[in-house]
Order: sequence, then C-alpha cells, then structure tokens
Amino acid sequence: MAEEANKIWNMWTDEEKNLVMQGKGIDIGCGTSPIRPDCKRFDMEDGDANHITEYVKDSFDYVFSSHCLEHMIDPPSVLREWWSLVKPGGVMIIFVPDEDLYEQGLWPSQFNPDHKWTFTISKRKSWSEKSLNLLDLAQSLPDVSSFHIELQDEGYKRSCTCFRRLSFFRRCFRSFKYRVLDHLPFRESALYEFYSHFFPVDQTKGDALAQIQLILHKK
Repeated sequence: MAEEANKIWNMWTDEEKNLVMQGKGIDIGCGTSPIRPDCKRFDMEDGDANHITEYVKDSFDYVFSSHCLEHMIDPPSVLREWWSLVKPGGVMIIFVPDEDLYEQGLWPSQFNPDHKWTFTISKRKSWSEKSLNLLDLAQSLPDVSSFHIELQDEGYKRSCTCFRRLSFFRRCFRSFKYRVLDHLPFRESALYEFYSHFFPVDQTKGDALAQIQLILHKK
C-alpha cells in the first residue's frame, strides 16, 4: 500500500525526510511507486521478500517498507533479515496497519484477505490469534541504537469504528458491504456513520490513516 506511505511522506518536512532517508535506499513491497525515485525497488517480480537476502546482496543507508510485513509468513524472521540489509548508522522505516483501527476485531481481515498477521504497538493480550507487538519485535533486533514507534490515525473517525459489535450480522452482509458501501460517495454523511455501527468500513480508502510507524536506527 504505497499510497499509505505517500500520505505520511507528504506530511513530513524536508528536514525529517533528510534525517531518515538519505544515501542509498531500498523500498520493499513498493509496487511501481517507490518512496523515493532514486531508491532500489523490490517487489514480487524481483523475488520473495520473505527471503530477501537470497536476492539482494547490497547494504543500504535506509530500508523502507510500507504495509508489506503483514503479508509475510514469519514477520520476526523477516524483520531480522531486512534489518541485516541496513548499514551501521543506517535506518529502517516500517509501516503496518494497526489491528484495532484496520481489522477492527475481525479475523481474517475483512479488507485484505492476504493479511497473515495483525499488529499493535504493545498489548498483554490481543483479540487476534495472529497478533504481534511491534515493541517486542524492535527490542529483539541486534545493534539497535534507538527506535521510535507511533500510532498514526490522522483523519480516522473512531465514531465510525465498529469493533466486534454484531460480528455475525456483519459477516452475513459482507458481500453487500463490498458491492455497495465502498462505491457510494457519502463518506462524510450521517448515513455512512450509521452504517459503520453495524458493518466494518475501511476508512483508509479515503484520507484516514490506521497504521503504526516504526523507525529503527542501527549502531
């Protein structure tokens, strides 16, 4: 979901961009829209990101990946492999969907059936059987000098979040939701908000963010 990363990219100042993204970089899972035009692209046509070091032998000043980790088979192992691509003094920037704001208490994911994991910053217990804490993942990596984790929910209407209410009823009408709701131009209307109390809606199809950002600096 390169468009999600681009929303954040447009919000960053030039100073922030230069602070974390300078030199040689790689964007993992970017499709045809890398975060910077001068960075290396890596997507499915280039190999399997689950085992990226089999295909990429370079090291980089920054490794960037937006909404790709949730599609991987073993995120802790994958993250360690991606981290190995970062040069000493380099940085890795990861974006993943927040499980409460995106999946909204329903699993498998209602909006992307290829999601294999859900993510949170840190919880003792999650409703998701496939939940991972980003804080734990960050702390498990070697040679981390500092890291920053934050929830990004700009533009997200929590009043339109239907979290585990009437889940059976929503599942029954899932096909109706996909055929009708996402294609009607009434996202700012009272009808949309009323509907969201009974059915999950993907607010990220508009301007809203429902994700977690992780920035790791390497010693």
